[in-house]
Amino acid sequence: MLKNIYVTPLNLLKSATSLQQQVRTTFVLKRKYDPPLHKTNEKPRQMRAKNFIYELVEDTLVKKRPNIEVVLKTFVEGVGDKGDVVSMKPNFVYNKLLLPGLAAYNTPENVAKYAKTEAEKSAVKHSSAYAQRTVNMLESIVLAVVMNKDEPWVLEPWHIKASLRKTGFHCREECITLPKERIEGPDMKKENKDFYCTVTINKLEQARLKCRLHHWSTDPSERLPYVLEHWKLQSEPLLDVGSPEKNT
Repeated sequence: MLKNIYVTPLNLLKSATSLQQQVRTTFVLKRKYDPPLHKTNEKPRQMRAKNFIYELVEDTLVKKRPNIEVVLKTFVEGVGDKGDVVSMKPNFVYNKLLLPGLAAYNTPENVAKYAKTEAEKSAVKHSSAYAQRTVNMLESIVLAVVMNKDEPWVLEPWHIKASLRKTGFHCREECITLPKERIEGPDMKKENKDFYCTVTINKLEQARLKCRLHHWSTDPSERLPYVLEHWKLQSEPLLDVGSPEKNT
C-alpha cells in the first residue's frame, strides 16, 4: 500500500508554470417562441424544435465598458496634472496610467495622498494638459513662409501668424518672437533656407518653430517651380549663427 502511494506522482507545481487567463463570455438570450404551458401537477408537455430557437439580447464581450476614474500621481501629457481626478476609457487607464504607475484608483485616501502641496501649486510648470502636446506638434513641422517676389518686404510676426493659420494653428502676434537679425527681401539667395522663431504658449511654454522661406510672384511667368514635399529636403540656415539658441 505504501509502495502505491509513493509511486503516484504529485504534480502540484505543474499548473504554476502554465499561464491561465479567465475569459468572460456571457450571452443573454431569450426564446423566440414561448414553450407550451402545462397545468399544475401534470406532466410537462414536450417542447418542439421551434422552442429551442433563441434570440440574442446582449453580448457582454462587445458591451461598452464604463469609464474608470483615477487620480494622477504626476503630470501626464494630454491628460492632466498631479492630483487631478480624470475619467478615461478602461484600456487607456490600464495600459497608460495604472501599469506605468502614473495614476491610482479614485478613492478618498488617494485623493488626499496625491493632492498638490502649497509649494507645488506655486511652482507652475505646465499651463495646461495639452500645452506640451502643442509644443511637440509645432517643433515637428517645417513652416513654409511665403513672401512676395516682386515687392520689397521685411519679415514681421504677422507673416508667421498667417503661415501658421494655413497649417491649422492659430496664435496672436505677441506670442511670436522673431530672430534678432532683420530678415528682408526679396532676395533669391534666401530662397528655401531655414530660420527659427519662438512661439510662446499660455505665457509659459515655448516652442522653437522651424521656418523655411519661399518666394511667390503674382505673375505666373515669374513663379518658381513647385517643390513637392519641400519639408523632406535638406536646406541651409538663413542666418549665419553658431548656436540655435542665438537664432531665437
